[in-house]
Amino acid sequence: MKTFKQIVLAAALCVGFGAGAAQAPVVQDGIQVKPLPSYRVLASEEKLERESQLQYAQLMSKAQEKHALAPDNNPQLIRLRAIAKRIIPYTARWNPDAVKWQWQVNLLGSKQVNAFCMPGGRIAFFSGIIDTLNLTDDEIAAIMGHEISHALREHGRAREVKNTGTQILARLGGAAAAAYFGFDPRLTDSLAQKAGQVVALKFSRDDEREADLIGLDLASRAGFDPRAGVALWQKMAALNKRQPLTFLSTHPSGANRIELINEHMNALLPVYARARSTNVAQLPPYRTTALPN
Repeated sequence: MKTFKQIVLAAALCVGFGAGAAQAPVVQDGIQVKPLPSYRVLASEEKLERESQLQYAQLMSKAQEKHALAPDNNPQLIRLRAIAKRIIPYTARWNPDAVKWQWQVNLLGSKQVNAFCMPGGRIAFFSGIIDTLNLTDDEIAAIMGHEISHALREHGRAREVKNTGTQILARLGGAAAAAYFGFDPRLTDSLAQKAGQVVALKFSRDDEREADLIGLDLASRAGFDPRAGVALWQKMAALNKRQPLTFLSTHPSGANRIELINEHMNALLPVYARARSTNVAQLPPYRTTALPN
């Protein structure tokens, strides 16, 4: 039976959803997205920040215990941090609060084909996504931009509100450890039930499409080729035929994503060309890398 507090929150959500729906779309350089939802204020920013910081620290600590946390001199981690350093300066255009975030980038040794960005700019890649897809820097930038966009557009925060008190972030540390580093799931009790969701949170398909476009906008501004987004999803589709990826089960199909990206390429390529101090006509073809055998 719902408590009085839950009933009040649910009523507030209805008002918030209506207000959010009435807001005009945001359009920047041909990219149209939903405005940051007005009902997001129902989820405490300070609370989410504290939980994000705590759970990310716990996850990194568990990874270090398992010798799965890459050291600062790891070449792939250096590569990830260099890419992030180029992308981060452009994040505030999609969420002004990003200028206050304490950005972190880490690499976890795991065969999981995955990556995530928690609220506050806490990024983690699994080595499996880099190695299994043989990613170029442009393709890493497309993934990183996508994950950062989920945090920038507060998709997780909005989902917390929608779920009326479900503590998604509070589950991250224990469940991620159980799912990816071999701990006994019974040690985390109910957390283990969410193990399949903790790293690839089940955002809506609209959230995923929005993150695709904003992510490529960020990557383009940082001088990474947005055509990498097409190559990335072609690789994902090819890999998925070999071994179905849980990561893709909550996402729009690769064909739909490629179609969406191509529909916006006339907006993305000029941004990328400007970042490279050239024009679209002079851009060389995009060159990807083959999937490992």
